Amino acid sequence: MATGTTVLVIESDKSTQRLLQQTLRPRYRVLTASCWAQAHEIRTRAEVDALVVDVNLSSGSQSDLRALCAEAAKTPVVLVASGRREAESARSGDARAPLFAFAAKSAQLRELSRAVDDVIADRRGVRDLRSHPVEEDSGAILAESDAMRTVMRLIDRAAAHDTPVLLIGESGTGKELLARALHKKSPRAAGLFVAVNCSAIPETLLESQLFGYKRGAFTDARDDQPGLFQSAQRGTIFLDEIGDMAPALQGKLLRVLQEKEVHPLGASVPVPTDVRIITATHRDVSALAAEGRFREDLLYRINVIEVRVPPLRERSEDVEPLIRHLLDKHGAKLGKCDCSVAPDALAVMRRHPWPGNVRELENVIERALVLGTGSVITLEDLPDSVREEPLATSARTAGRRLAEVEREHIIRTLQAMAGNKAAAARVLGLDRKTLYRKLMQHRIATPPAPRQ
Repeated sequence: MATGTTVLVIESDKSTQRLLQQTLRPRYRVLTASCWAQAHEIRTRAEVDALVVDVNLSSGSQSDLRALCAEAAKTPVVLVASGRREAESARSGDARAPLFAFAAKSAQLRELSRAVDDVIADRRGVRDLRSHPVEEDSGAILAESDAMRTVMRLIDRAAAHDTPVLLIGESGTGKELLARALHKKSPRAAGLFVAVNCSAIPETLLESQLFGYKRGAFTDARDDQPGLFQSAQRGTIFLDEIGDMAPALQGKLLRVLQEKEVHPLGASVPVPTDVRIITATHRDVSALAAEGRFREDLLYRINVIEVRVPPLRERSEDVEPLIRHLLDKHGAKLGKCDCSVAPDALAVMRRHPWPGNVRELENVIERALVLGTGSVITLEDLPDSVREEPLATSARTAGRRLAEVEREHIIRTLQAMAGNKAAAARVLGLDRKTLYRKLMQHRIATPPAPRQ
């Protein structure tokens, strides 16, 4: 977080105030107030980037909070609640206010800084989208290549309407960043952006998370729990890896899209929902639909506007700007500002096929900054999987299919990581599930032996 970021904690209980202050102080300049009047007085003297507010502040009310939000004009608020139900109630109370509800149980206090990070990042992202051209939108969405300029023009046109958008592209190409850009450019920008990875959550748990449940719906359902569709009211819900969603859940999602209502587990009546749907996948959902593994009627619903996100190997003009952006991003975090890349190392990275796309490039840059000893990243600071350039000579690449290049790259990365699949997945910019699928696809039966 940038130096000088100021957070105002408004909490009447002194012990809780000190706890919140201690939690936030390592990352922010923290001011404190015990009541609304004191908070107003501080706001007249200091520039505040975010507010952390006790939802049950004894001397105030929700109307006081809305008034403070209006006065603070775009200052985001993290509401500190004592429990999940209270947090959800506060978050859904007034979607016009830029609120983020956070349940301050002792086990969750470590997440408070992350919550503040999120609302500050969102605030700055919205401001940047108004003041910068397409090439600089959304941080790492750099569009110097014709391919990405075309994508961003499509994003700009689609953002103004609630029409469903399907983002199709390989893992690590930045589909979630594009979904966030769509949200921030849309009339729903003041609402929440809720991202869900459909492949990372078991089917039964995903259903309850999406649609919610009523108390007693199943054994551990001790309280009513609103689903993510309800939490995202008047905002945007992003369903990543929609191609991996179970068929039974696809039917329930279709009903939500058709009827604009959700049916929580155990509920007798549906709940109206007002959200924008953005979906993404790395899979060929049309082929899945033809094979009967994805509902064709659901595909028609989510694929009104299709945006194909090009892999990094097809947008080589963006590699160098991305490297500069990632050097700034991770250099600031690691205390290595003003780092650069040696010409020979830069030439290698320009030619590298980047099967893990932008995510792989980011991991390579961060690794080089951590392991490098100087202010210039050299060839020696790059991993073998990049430095040895599988595409370096025409003799080795003539007639070689992309799948063969990807297989060799995975093997080299596994060798460099001494067969550690988790480490290899991180370097490749893949989740472990995707890596295991590629191991099966390329018939890499056992981890390759490490290089001697």
